[in-house]
Amino acid sequence: MVVSHGLRRLYHAVLGETVSQNPHFFSIVTPKNHSQYLRLLNSCKDFKSLIQIHGHLIVSGLRVDSSILTHLMNAYSFFHRSDLSRLVFDSIQNPSVVSWNSMIRVYTRSKRYKDALKMYRRMLEEGLEPDKYTFNFVVKACTGALDLQEGALIHREIARRKLESDVFIGASLIDLYCKTGELSIAREVFDKLPQKDVVACNAMIAGFSQSSDPCMALEFFRNMQLWGLEPNSVSLLNLVPAVSLLGDFHSCRSIHGYAVRRDFGTAVSNGLIDMYSKCGDVDVARRVFNMMRGHDDISWGTIMAGYTRNRSFSEVLELFDCMKLENLKLNKVSVISALLAAAELRDLEKGKEIHDLALQEEIHSDVLVATPIMTMYAKCEQIEKAKELFGKLQGKDLIALSALISAFLQSGYSEEALSLFRDSQNENLKPDGITLSSVLSACAELSLLKLGKSIHCYALKANIDSEISTGTALVSMYAKCGYFTPALILFNRMPTKDVITWNALINAYTHIGEPYHALEMFCKLQLSGIQQDAGTIVGLVPACTILNDLDRGACIHGKAIKNGLESDNQVKNSLIGMYAKCGSLSSADFLFRTQMMKDEVSWNVIIAGYAQSGHAKEAISAFHQMIGENLRPNSITFASIMPAVAYLSALREGMSFHGCIIKMGILSNTLVGNSLIDMYAKCGRLDFSEKCFSEMEHKDTVSWNAMVSGYAVHGQGDCAVSLFSLMQESNVQVDNVSFTSVLSACRHAGLAKEGKKIFQSMREKHGLEPNLEHYACMTDLLGRAGLFDEAVSLINTMPVEPDAGVWGALLGACRMHSNVELGEVALDHLIKLEPDNLTNYIVLSNIYSQSRRWRDADKINLMIKDSGLKKTPGCTWVEIKNRVHAFRAGDQSHPQFEAMCLLWNKLLEKMEKMGYVPDRSCVLQNVEEEDKNLFLYNHSERLAITFALINTEPRSTIHLVKNLRVCVDCHAATKYITRITNRSIIVRDSIRFHHFEDGICSCKDYW
Repeated sequence: MVVSHGLRRLYHAVLGETVSQNPHFFSIVTPKNHSQYLRLLNSCKDFKSLIQIHGHLIVSGLRVDSSILTHLMNAYSFFHRSDLSRLVFDSIQNPSVVSWNSMIRVYTRSKRYKDALKMYRRMLEEGLEPDKYTFNFVVKACTGALDLQEGALIHREIARRKLESDVFIGASLIDLYCKTGELSIAREVFDKLPQKDVVACNAMIAGFSQSSDPCMALEFFRNMQLWGLEPNSVSLLNLVPAVSLLGDFHSCRSIHGYAVRRDFGTAVSNGLIDMYSKCGDVDVARRVFNMMRGHDDISWGTIMAGYTRNRSFSEVLELFDCMKLENLKLNKVSVISALLAAAELRDLEKGKEIHDLALQEEIHSDVLVATPIMTMYAKCEQIEKAKELFGKLQGKDLIALSALISAFLQSGYSEEALSLFRDSQNENLKPDGITLSSVLSACAELSLLKLGKSIHCYALKANIDSEISTGTALVSMYAKCGYFTPALILFNRMPTKDVITWNALINAYTHIGEPYHALEMFCKLQLSGIQQDAGTIVGLVPACTILNDLDRGACIHGKAIKNGLESDNQVKNSLIGMYAKCGSLSSADFLFRTQMMKDEVSWNVIIAGYAQSGHAKEAISAFHQMIGENLRPNSITFASIMPAVAYLSALREGMSFHGCIIKMGILSNTLVGNSLIDMYAKCGRLDFSEKCFSEMEHKDTVSWNAMVSGYAVHGQGDCAVSLFSLMQESNVQVDNVSFTSVLSACRHAGLAKEGKKIFQSMREKHGLEPNLEHYACMTDLLGRAGLFDEAVSLINTMPVEPDAGVWGALLGACRMHSNVELGEVALDHLIKLEPDNLTNYIVLSNIYSQSRRWRDADKINLMIKDSGLKKTPGCTWVEIKNRVHAFRAGDQSHPQFEAMCLLWNKLLEKMEKMGYVPDRSCVLQNVEEEDKNLFLYNHSERLAITFALINTEPRSTIHLVKNLRVCVDCHAATKYITRITNRSIIVRDSIRFHHFEDGICSCKDYW
């Protein structure tokens, strides 16, 4: 026997170590002949023992025949040491066919299929004639390599030697053709077999299970029994993919019954768990798991994967905790499922724990595990951590890249997704259709048409533009960028369309605010014969929201129920949002309460629904309930809750949420930053808004608009105009909202000249057509400045019919300047547009009173009385010691009312000495003279101020929120109170902020 020096050194080293650890080894094991060595090799259970036997064989001097060497080669292959098997093979002089077969088999077992095929070709070159075992092993190598071309050539050699009828070769050929998608050839081979056996049938079942016609697998399983063959555990396991694809619960139960009667063991039980899970009944899968006599790591991994597939993420993490508690080994499937669950629940702490475990098990670098680790961090908005892990990942592939890009998109980080895609081009990762689909989605979100076109060109050159996924993504990108002509051309040219393609256009039309076109596309989809899915409903429901069409929305809801789609979480979430936004909060609340599986999207939708419907307290309560359900809020949650905080001016609550945002590491999210700027501005802390704005790393148009709007509501017109100019100098895209905000700032600050210049630039410089909101701002601006001729001229030359906002702005300006004639004109128009709005009548009544036209004022007041309309009662809120107190005008029920009256009388006495004279023009004229002062003194803000003065520390600032505009007299009274008490009082009324300090208001009496 010839052994290379390298191999001899290895054997002696290991052998020496073994002998030193077990000096009695040779006294225990002293084989004398070949048969004893063969028995030892066959019973060898670990690699070290194998080395010992081989070493002993070398030093024994026994003449070794090819039989022992063949056994040695096979033994090494069981320990995945094909390199040592090859060294043994190379040591054989003139190896026989059996030895060549063994080496081919070793390579095939070790998944070194190309090396196996090289050995086969070399064998032929050596002039050796392959036998039936050679062909069996070589066909298996072709199957492993999915090399149909080589397999067909070998099949020809098999046929030439008339070996097709061999049951083993036949089964291997069937397996080859099934796995390479040639089922018709596999069937021909099967039919030629003189005697069918279970192995061949199992190969056919496996092939049909993975095919486009999985029903054939079930049919083959039945035929197999008719042929008198008894299916084994492999037969049942091969059926699992077929039943799973069909979602056939009846077949699940039949196979389950068959398996129970024969007690096939753990492997089949694991298959049953997988099958039930994929058929949507994870509860039965769990019962199968619970009834198993023993669980292996595959059992745990399969049930966890089943829960993940059915979006039962909490159960996945519970099983993960059980495995840790019992010190069970977690395999890759278990770890991946746990990571996916943590990502979906946005549970960063649990995700980190799983990541640490993957590090301990040394499986973190495997791309299959590394990918969900990265996406977990991305979905938990730890973007930098995700990017860092991706950068360090060895052997990164397109799947990892696509998954991370998709995770960035789902978390709202479109720019980061594109940046990652650009960086990946340096990694020589050639993008496929899936990657391009994700990148095109990012282009659509950011309206990057130029980049989208470049990717379209790449798809054309790579010949992947005709793939349904790529074509659909291109249609969606063009449509969402507002380019419907190319979108429709692509749509019409697509050779095949699925429901997702139709959904892309429906969603795009909804996205750009074209609900009627979305509904039209839905009608065409129904005529096409393609079945609508959950994505269709999710795209259609917002169209009803845009139209504010509750009846149509309810009709879509009915279609969802009819098609069995209502239970889908995305459908239910979209319906909750639609009902809330269309004014049926009770329906939204009912759907939410009856939802079985509430995810963070469900909570976000209901929180936003409450906030947008003016139910701010309920929104904040829902937020805390969400936390109580162990769901992690995300950037959308905070963006949804901040308007509720702003509505209540609940500064402490807002600051608490700000702390949570910092702790969760999502402060860098632009959406969150924008919501903080807006919240602080509306809670009276413009300084905090400025700080948030200046510290933002990634500002978008909304960020700048929010800050300009903050300056506007605080009456800081100069700051707003300066920031608007800086916005343009910084090449930030201005939009309609930008102009609304800056024009609003100009009107609050009386900056008529600047406002006119900005309004003019809107069309001339930026190509934006002013809308009704802009015209209302300009009418108010010009009217407040006393430029009524210009205001009327502007209204008369409007390209659209003026709405109530425009005429209301003119009426408000007339009140400010007591312009009776124009006020009457404005009211005539307003009565036609909104006859039930009492405020308009009251404003004109006040104008008459200011002009001492008492009879006209009385006529208006009589009209109000006859109409039966009720004035919205004034209400003011003040937060003291973490509790919000509400005061309504004229309310005397407060327990501290007497103390409040006593304080007011003292304040009034000091105010009158300082020159205060009540302005009673805002009190209706049909009130007795002696009651007019009482009406004024019982205004809600005065009640709130006296209460706050009693219950807060001296010199502390008082923050008030009022639902109506501050009246002239309360405005004057508050200025006096700040001088008397040496307090700052900040009032947010329905229009703007008033900062009162030392007898002066920030509005400079211009509001």
